[in-house]
Amino acid sequence: MNFYGEISSNNRMTFFLFIIFFALLFVLGYVVSFALNSYIFIPIFGFIAIIYILVSYYASDSIVTAISGAKLAGENQFETLHHVVEEMAIAAGLPKPRVFVIDDTAINAFATGRNPRHAVICVTTGCLTRLNRAQLTGVVAHEMSHIRNYDIKVMTIAAILVGVTVLLSDLLLRMFLFGSVKSNSNSKEGNGLMIVAIAVGLILAVLTPLIAQLINFAISRKREYLADASAAQLTRYPEGLASALEAISKDKEVLEAANKATAHLYIANPLKGQKLWMQSLFDTHPPIESRIAKLRAM
Repeated sequence: MNFYGEISSNNRMTFFLFIIFFALLFVLGYVVSFALNSYIFIPIFGFIAIIYILVSYYASDSIVTAISGAKLAGENQFETLHHVVEEMAIAAGLPKPRVFVIDDTAINAFATGRNPRHAVICVTTGCLTRLNRAQLTGVVAHEMSHIRNYDIKVMTIAAILVGVTVLLSDLLLRMFLFGSVKSNSNSKEGNGLMIVAIAVGLILAVLTPLIAQLINFAISRKREYLADASAAQLTRYPEGLASALEAISKDKEVLEAANKATAHLYIANPLKGQKLWMQSLFDTHPPIESRIAKLRAM
């Protein structure tokens, strides 16, 4: 495993996501500007893109923990959890991340933050009550590996950018559907261009959720395999994470705090029972059975 290569790859992926996001907003702004015959929307959407990129980069950890309903874990109340996180931070050679807890009996966890010095590890209370220490250590080691490989920067920014893109596209769709967009030209050519603009706008608005899923899918499944292998390296005990993943696979509870924008941040898909067959084509997690088999083959 070339960890430095993975870090460089993830930094490039972050830049690529920013470019895609900015380009999509520019196109949306152009379509709205053309439809309203006022090109002021291009710089407005560009300004929104720049502000949102800065906010999502520097405040991503706060945003994700807030929308997930996560609370800061007190050291006295969650002493074992803090000890495990500190042990794995030392093993990884990283600063100890802030520790959060989601009050939910489902077994799951995620990491977030733009870099190791601004990282967060969050687990559900289900992890603390339904996993033994070796299993919990495996889960924390997996999330610590995401931090070390800078996976969390890409995954977190993708979640936030997907959310704002969907919101803007939904706004655009409503403008077209409810007649806010009207042609200011009486010529056939002007009306023809207006029809094209409306068609493009509708296509963008309808396809944006699909684009969002593809962006999430760009967070390669191999990152999960790499984090699993890295966790085994940190703990020197692959069975801890393997048995934890086995417990997660048998857990039928849906994590209520999760949503489609943040689902890919978790160690395993938290939206159990809420996925159609077509949606499985865009999974960001490898099959959990395959992950378990690879760990037990180590």
